[in-house]
Order: sequence, then C-alpha cells, then structure tokens
Amino acid sequence: MMVALDGTIVAIANPAIQKDLGASFADVQWITNGYFLALAVSLITAGKLGDRFGHRQTFLIGVTGFAAASGAIGLSSSIAAVVTFRVLQGLFGALLMPAALGLLRATFPAEKLNMAIGIWGMVIGASTAGGPILGGVLVEHVNWQSVFFINVPVGIIALVLGLVILLDHRAENAPRSFDLPGIALLSGAMFCLVWALIKAPAWGWGDGKTWAFLAAAVLGFALFAFWETKVKEPLIPLGLFRSVALSAGVVLMVLMAIAFMGGLFFVTFYLQNVHGMSPIDAGLHLLPLTGMMIVGSPLAGALITKLGPRIPLAGGMASVAIAMYGMSTLETDTSSAVMSIWFALLGLGLAPVMVGATEVIVGNAPMELSGVAGGLQQAAMQIGGSLGTAVLGGVMASKVDSDLAANWKGAGLPELTPSQLDQASEAVQVGVAPVAKGTPEAIAAKIADVAHDTFISGMSLASLVACGVAVVAVFVAFLTKRGANADAGAGVGHI
Repeated sequence: MMVALDGTIVAIANPAIQKDLGASFADVQWITNGYFLALAVSLITAGKLGDRFGHRQTFLIGVTGFAAASGAIGLSSSIAAVVTFRVLQGLFGALLMPAALGLLRATFPAEKLNMAIGIWGMVIGASTAGGPILGGVLVEHVNWQSVFFINVPVGIIALVLGLVILLDHRAENAPRSFDLPGIALLSGAMFCLVWALIKAPAWGWGDGKTWAFLAAAVLGFALFAFWETKVKEPLIPLGLFRSVALSAGVVLMVLMAIAFMGGLFFVTFYLQNVHGMSPIDAGLHLLPLTGMMIVGSPLAGALITKLGPRIPLAGGMASVAIAMYGMSTLETDTSSAVMSIWFALLGLGLAPVMVGATEVIVGNAPMELSGVAGGLQQAAMQIGGSLGTAVLGGVMASKVDSDLAANWKGAGLPELTPSQLDQASEAVQVGVAPVAKGTPEAIAAKIADVAHDTFISGMSLASLVACGVAVVAVFVAFLTKRGANADAGAGVGHI
C-alpha cells in the first residue's frame, strides 16, 4: 500500500513543496522521477535478494527503510534532501514489492493463490487511484509533510505484524551466489530506458539525447542477455521466457500500465484544470474507478481460479479498451454521471488484468525464482507506466502544437509570437488557459474556450491510442495460461 500510494499521492503535494522549499520546476520533477527511477532499476535485483536470503527478511527491511525514508522526507528542509530520501524510498520499495509477491506465492496453495493475489491487487489498485484523494485532504487540511509522515505509523504496524505473522519460506534450490555483472548490466539498461522515457517529453522524441539513451538501453539489454547465457547462476535465467504464458504476462502488464497510467495522467488535468475541481473533488470523481478495482480484484481472483486466466484477462482488456474509447468522447461540459460510467468500466477491466497477469508471471516461474518473477511483474508495470505517460504525453503535445495556432486564430484572438505560442502550448497541454493578468473578461473567456477545446482534442487522440494498445492486449491475453508451477507454493518448508 505504501509503495503504490507514494507513486501518486506526491503529485498533489508537489506545488506545496515547490512553494515551501523554493524549488524550481525541474527540482520538483525529480521528486517523482528519482522515486520511479530507483524503483524501476532495482526491482528485479531486489527480487533476487529475496530469493537468496528469504522474502520475509527483505520484506521487513524494505518496510522499515521505506517508513524511515518517508519520515526523513517530512523532516527535510531542502529540496536536495527531499530528492535524496525519495530515491531511498524507491530503493526500499523495490525490496518489499517483489518480496510481498514471493511470500504470497510460497504461502498459498494453487487453489487459493488467485484469491490472495486478488486481495493484493485490490490494495495496489485502491492505493494507486486513492493517492490523489488522500494527498488532497492532507495537503489542504494539514501540510505537505503529512503526506510522508503517514507512512511511519503504517510502516511500524506492518513491521510488528510482519515479525509476528510472516513465515520465512525458502526454496530448496534457492540461488547461492550473485550475478554482479548481470546486475550492473540490467540496472544500467533499465536506467537508460526509464531515463529516456522520463526526459523524452522535455527533450523531444526526435532529439539526439533521447535516441542516445534508448540506444544505450538496447545495447545494455543485449549485453545482459548475452552474459546471462554464460554465467553459472544468472540473475534472470533466460529459460524463464521459454514460457510463452510468462512472456505474455509480462507484455500484458506493460500494455495494461500504458493504458492505465497514461490515461489516468490526463484525467487528473481534465478534472482539475478543465472542470475546475479541487484536488479532493477530482479524487472523489475517480471513486468509481477505485471502487470497481476494490470490488473487482477479489472477484477476479475467484473467476480466474474457476475459468483460468485467458477469458478474464481478454475480457478485462476489452473493458479497458471500451473505457478508453469512452474517455476519448469526453467534452468540456460532460456530466459527472457519464464520466463515472467510463471510470467504473476502466476499474472493472483493470482488476482481472492486475490479478491475472500477476498470477501468470509468478505462477509460471519456478518457486526458487518467485522473487525475480515478482520483480519482473513490478518492473513491467513501472516501465509501462513510464512508457504510457511519455508516449501519450507526446501524442498530446503533438496534437496541441498542431491545433492551437489555428484554433487561436479561428477564435479571432490576437496573433501570438512563436515564443508566446510555445508557452501557451505548454500550458494547454495540461488543460490550463494561458490568460495574462489584466486580460479583459470577454477575451479571457475566449482564450479559456480555445485552451480547453484544444486540450480535449489532444486528450481524445491520446485516449484513442490507449484504446488501441488495450485492443492489442486482448489478443496477447489469449497466449496466457494458468501458472504451471503454482502447485509448488504451499509445499515449501518454513524456516
């Protein structure tokens, strides 16, 4: 819950942090980017640590470190300290996320694993979608520090309960050594990939720096794959990917995250900047999405146990596709009732995918690699989220750049210089009307109409792209199957 919550809750706190600490916009971006970079780069290695030393130990260390880093952020008086401790948060979060899945896999027998993962998915989905609501309440009624301090008591409770309840499960043939060159190559490749995705909207997709980092990522992954065939105990045995179902599960998780995180990114701007809602109101309007994920995840677990993953996964991605198509039809005056239909349908579709794809990845991996499989699942989700935000952000920026000048001129507004048009375009991409101080009310209203209409056209195109991604995912879902190794779970010895 803490890791998923901190992925979205901080967005609401960023403006307050920027004002209080006198930070630049680039500094504030690092509050989010530092966290996601550390998380994405470390997940698979952290999963390997769990496989080697036991998931209970890595989970408890992760919980303790995450809570301590959160408290340190709340006590920080400089933006440099906030960013540093956010990176530490990401590193400790990477320890506990795959360990949690490894513990579930080892504890529950095959017939109960999907229900367990369903409850896990419910917590992840509710925390991700509920972050903006809780963040809005805390920032508005307490202060930005409370967004981080809230993790301290949660972490203490998790640590105490973990020490009392959790059993340490070790696979008999768990890895005994570390593939340090493999860790270095994979971490470097992941860093270059995620960094390129984070910076692409600012640099531009055609910029040499973007392509240099993408090329470095491809080279890093190629060298990593080559090295893994030569080392005795590889970080990720490439034989894992001989399982078509596991590979399909990883691809499905990436595609789901592209549609979900990319789509949600624009919806928050739409609700706050186009409809003029407060952060709390915007969060409340997303309750149908949160609610359907909370209700749908355990139900999806039961359904997948009964039917297998293919039909629920394909149906879930079809529901996501329909929801994203529906979101492409939103207008500046769309009612809350209509919005709620599409948000609820999105939550209903995401639930079986979150649960099913996770079970397909973790259940099709050998028991001794359950931590690595959990890291793969989480890394796929992080990469998909970064990819969705970057690609759909690029689609939005391109559409706004191509339409704004003509829409501005068509409304009879004074012509803008190229630099003014660039500044206006940046504002419109997040739904903000670029109205200068002292602008007459009638002209300000026209500018707002142009800005919102142009934003809507960009969001509509981005939603259609997300819809297309979800349609592709429907076909990928048919390549999945029930975890071939899930039965090994409940038979592992306790230490």
